[in-house]
Amino acid sequence: MKLIGMLDSPYVRRVAISARLMGVALEHESVSVFRHMDRFSAINPLIKAPTLICDDGGILMDSTLILDHVEAHADATRRLTPAEGPARQQALYRVGVALVAMEKAVQWYYEIALRPETKRWDDWITRISQQLQRAFELLEVALPAEGWFGGDHMDSTDVACAVAWRFTHFVLPGKLDAATFPRMAAHSARAEALPEFLACPLE
Repeated sequence: MKLIGMLDSPYVRRVAISARLMGVALEHESVSVFRHMDRFSAINPLIKAPTLICDDGGILMDSTLILDHVEAHADATRRLTPAEGPARQQALYRVGVALVAMEKAVQWYYEIALRPETKRWDDWITRISQQLQRAFELLEVALPAEGWFGGDHMDSTDVACAVAWRFTHFVLPGKLDAATFPRMAAHSARAEALPEFLACPLE
């Protein structure tokens, strides 16, 4: 299987790290949705990252759908998402919160970095910044004082949270006060020191 997309996308990075943690080999091809549009279009006419080229040549899109497919190829003992019950529901909820953080960080970045100042909508920027703040507040409260969401090992929530936090501070430096989120900051630091994260640097 081949993962298409740049690691500066939190969604691509989430897939790449998760696959490594689960022991599922993915060949990675760095193709930009901006700089390499023709190349990306030839792979996936929707030009959406991440895109996964499956073993049979079919393609999948959306990091959550791709990881559902990847988990099916992982040994049951290494899968990151609980299989059933309350633990699965909680993990899916927290992953959803982390995905909101990623989405709002992307939207805020586009507004301040790519949109001309005269075209910006201040009320919209206020709204998405508040949503981003609230997402991390929810995760900060939920994080255990020690260990991972998954206990002794990382689970899908841990990956999504760490990737979201690192991405936000990379593209929006100074927009969130790290001192307000001590558990998130410590969690991110521990995660980013792991070999699976180091192998997938934010470009």
